[in-house]
Amino acid sequence: MEIVFVVDPMCSWCWGFAPVIEKLREKYGERHELSLVMGGLRTRGHMEWDEGSKSYLKDNWAQVTSKTGQSFSHALFEREKFEYDTYPACKAVVSLRELMGMRKAFDYLHILHKAFYLEFKDTTSLKVLINLLQGLYVDIKKFEEFYNSSRAEILMQHDFAKARSMGANSFPSVVIIDDEGHMVCQKGYRSYEEMKRLISIKENNA
Repeated sequence: MEIVFVVDPMCSWCWGFAPVIEKLREKYGERHELSLVMGGLRTRGHMEWDEGSKSYLKDNWAQVTSKTGQSFSHALFEREKFEYDTYPACKAVVSLRELMGMRKAFDYLHILHKAFYLEFKDTTSLKVLINLLQGLYVDIKKFEEFYNSSRAEILMQHDFAKARSMGANSFPSVVIIDDEGHMVCQKGYRSYEEMKRLISIKENNA
């Protein structure tokens, strides 16, 4: 089976789901093919940075904490201006996935989630995205060249289209695909036990 995680590095519910992803990788990483697809939560200009949007995010983050236990830094709300554009972080994950493979992409996604939500590092900035590659043994020059290439843009659009084609229009979504190509799409946050039960059902029906 293939297990596809459709996520966004700056999606709060995806941050809430991050520990579940790591547990599923540990349990099923050697048994099934695990892959990442970027969903593209927000792109430039999709959110005005005002008191209304800040209140919306605060409420949303509180719900994520209540449901998942994941913590948040609220330093973001001290900024007078912020472009909540998730496209650069998505493209960074796609670029690393292309250059170094899926395992590194999962590791980098986890780093980006932690950097934005716990440490409030500006993951809309390419400079920050590059700094966060430290420790992953990446050729920084090669990464930056690829990130700025037309190939990276094509792969980004392919990810977005693939997510839509699988019905993964909310994040996180988990798509399980069996050997015959049959798919089941689980939308929204689910606990590790819920995901384990779903995967077990698909395995038993294979």
